[in-house]
Amino acid sequence: MRASLGAVIGRHPSSDGTIHMGGNGIIKHNRKCRDIAVLVIFIAFWVALIVNSSFAFNKGNPLRLTFGLDYKGNVCGDKHAGLHELELKYWLNPNQVYQSGLKDSQFKLSDARSICLLDCPIPSEESLTWVCDYPEGDIRVSMNDWIDMNYDYYELLTPEMKNSSVQLQGPCYPVIFPSVNVYWSCQFIARASNVSLKHWQQMGGVNINEDTVIDKSIHKYINSHSAILKRYMADIGKTWPVLIVCGGILPLFLSVIWLLMIRHFVSAMPWITVVFFDLLIVSVTMFYYLKVGWIGNDTITPIIGEHDPYIHIYGRELTHLRVVTILMTFIMVVSVLTSIAIIRRILMATSVLKVAAKVIGEAQALIVFPVIPYSILAVFYMLWISVFLHLFSSGQVVQNDCHSNCCSYNLMEKRVICDRCCGYSIHCTPHIGVAILFHLFGCYWVTQFLISCSSTVIAGSVASYYWGRGETSPEIPFISVFSSMKRLIRYSLGSLALGSLTVSFVESIRFLLESIRRKLKVSGHEPDNWFGKAAYQSSRFFLMCIEWTIKSFNRNAYIMIAITGKSFFSASSIATNLIKNNILRIGRVNVIGDVILFLGKLCVSLWSAACAFLMLDAHKYKSAHNKISSPFFPVMVCWAFGYIVATLFFGVIEMSIDTIILSFCQDSQEHGTAQYAPPLLIETLSDQNEMQRLAEESR
Repeated sequence: MRASLGAVIGRHPSSDGTIHMGGNGIIKHNRKCRDIAVLVIFIAFWVALIVNSSFAFNKGNPLRLTFGLDYKGNVCGDKHAGLHELELKYWLNPNQVYQSGLKDSQFKLSDARSICLLDCPIPSEESLTWVCDYPEGDIRVSMNDWIDMNYDYYELLTPEMKNSSVQLQGPCYPVIFPSVNVYWSCQFIARASNVSLKHWQQMGGVNINEDTVIDKSIHKYINSHSAILKRYMADIGKTWPVLIVCGGILPLFLSVIWLLMIRHFVSAMPWITVVFFDLLIVSVTMFYYLKVGWIGNDTITPIIGEHDPYIHIYGRELTHLRVVTILMTFIMVVSVLTSIAIIRRILMATSVLKVAAKVIGEAQALIVFPVIPYSILAVFYMLWISVFLHLFSSGQVVQNDCHSNCCSYNLMEKRVICDRCCGYSIHCTPHIGVAILFHLFGCYWVTQFLISCSSTVIAGSVASYYWGRGETSPEIPFISVFSSMKRLIRYSLGSLALGSLTVSFVESIRFLLESIRRKLKVSGHEPDNWFGKAAYQSSRFFLMCIEWTIKSFNRNAYIMIAITGKSFFSASSIATNLIKNNILRIGRVNVIGDVILFLGKLCVSLWSAACAFLMLDAHKYKSAHNKISSPFFPVMVCWAFGYIVATLFFGVIEMSIDTIILSFCQDSQEHGTAQYAPPLLIETLSDQNEMQRLAEESR
C-alpha cells in the first residue's frame, strides 16, 4: 500500500513554534523532476511562438484588415505612404466597376483604378465635378491642397490631359454616381446624377453604363467572406478598451466578490448563484427581444431607404441577432428547468462548500493567489492578440496579372500607359495559414497550462490543510500557497505541460473535425441514410464527451501531482482508482458542486458579455475611425475572457472541493475511516443510509 498522503505534504509550524509532521510523521523529500521531455518540448514551443511573433510583426499590417489598397499598392490610412486620414477607398472609373460586375467578365474589381479619399464624393447639383488622381509630376499641388480642392484640379490640366480624362483614362474622372461610405469603401448607388451626366455628354465623354451592376459589384466585394472575416478581426483591435474593461477588469471584480461572498455567506451562495443566473439569462433574452423588435420598438434596424446599400448589411446582422435570440430563449428554458431539477441536491453541495470556505478562511492567500496567473494571462493575451492581428494581416502586396484593358494616364511619365496598370492584392502563402493555426494552438496550450498551474498550487495548499488535521489545532500559514508554488515550479512543470498538451490536442482534433463537418454540410455531402446521419451527429457528442472526460481526469491528476509529486500518468492512475472505488461518494456531491460553480462562471462571463454589448452600443463605436462592423465578435471575446478569468478564481473553490474529496477517499482507504477529515465532511460523505439509497437508485 502507498505511504500515507499526510506524509507527503510537509511540516506546519504551530502556535508554540514547534514543528508537527503530517500523517505518520515521515516527511517525504524524494520528489524529483517529472516528464522532463515534455517540459523541453514546451520550452521549444515557446521559442517557436517567439519566432512566429517576429515574423508577424515584420510581415503584418493590421490596417489591411480595415482599409483597402489603392492602385499603387498602398494601404489607405497609412501615414508612411502619405495617406494619413485618407481612409476611404474610391474607384475612379465607373465603367471598370461595371465591367468587373458582369457575369462572364475576366476583369476584377481589384484591378479597377482606385485611390484613397477623406470622404466619398457626391455629384454636384449645378455642374460636373471631378475626382483627380494623386497630385504628382507637373501638377504642382500639395496633398493638403488637393484635399481642400475636393480632389478636383481639372482646370489645371493640359489639353492632352483633359482629352484623356474625357476618355475615362485620367488623371481626372467625373463624379456621375453618388457614393456612401460602407465599411471604408465608397459604395456606388446606381442612380446617375442627371445634371452631371448631361454635362458629361455635352463634353463628348465616352458612354457610361448606368446599370445596377455597378452597385452590386462593390456590394459583392464588401460582403465577401474574406472581407467580413477581416473586419471581424479588425473589430478586436478597435475595441481594445472594451476588452480590457469587460474581458479583464469586470470579471476580476465579479470573481473576487463571489469568492468573498462564498467565504462569508456559504449557505446562501448556491441559491444566490442559481437565482442570479436565471435572472441574468431572462434579462439578456428580453434585451435581445427588444433589439430584434419583438418587444417594443427599440430594433437594431435603422430607417433606411429601399435602394440604400446598407439594407443588405443590416438585414444580415438582424438575421444573426434573431438566431441568437432564439438560442437565448432555448437556454433560458433549459436553465430554469435545470435549476428546478437540482434544488433537492443543492443542500448536499453546500456541506462541502462550507469545508472549502473554511479552507479559504484559514489559508487566505488562496483568495489573492489567482491574481498571479491572471496577471500573466493578461499580459500574454495582450501580446497574443497583437501578434494575431499582425499575423492575420501578413502577406506580400503584389501586382495582379489582369490581362485586361486598364489604360490610364501616368502623371510621372506624362502619357497613357496600358502596361503595369493592374491593381494590387495581398498574396498569402500557405505557411501563413500554418502560422495562424500554430498561433491559435499556442494560445490554447498556454491557457490550459496556466490554469493547470493555478489548480495544482491550490490543490497543494488545500491538501496541506486536510492532512494537517491530524495535529492538534494546526495552523496553515500564509506561506503554504507559495510553498506549493515552489514545489510546482521545481518538480512538476513538465507534468502540467503534458496534461495541458493532452487537452489542447483533443480540442484541436475536435475543432478540425467540426470544420470538416461544416464543409461537408455546405457542399451537400452529408449522409443520406438514417444510420449515417445518426453516426454523423453522434460523433460530435462523442468528441465532446471525450474532451470533458479528459479535462475531468486532468483536474484530478493535478491534485495527485500536487500531493504526491508523481508524473502525470502515474498521478492520473492514482486519481482514477480513487474515483472508481468511491464513485458514489464523489458523484453525489461533486457533480452538483460542479454545476453550481459552472453556473457561477456563466454568470460572470455572461455579465461581461452583456456589459461589452452595452459599451459597443455607444455612439463611439458606430461612427468615425472606431466604427466596428459588428459587436458580435468583440462580445464573444469578452465572454471567453470572462469565462477564463472566472475559471481561475472559481478554481479556488473547485479545486478545494476536489482535493478535499480525493483526500477523504484516500484517507478512508488508508485508515478504514477518515482520520483527518473535518466533522462536517464526514457527516456529508459517510452517511451509509444515503449511500445505500443512491446505490439502489443507480441499479
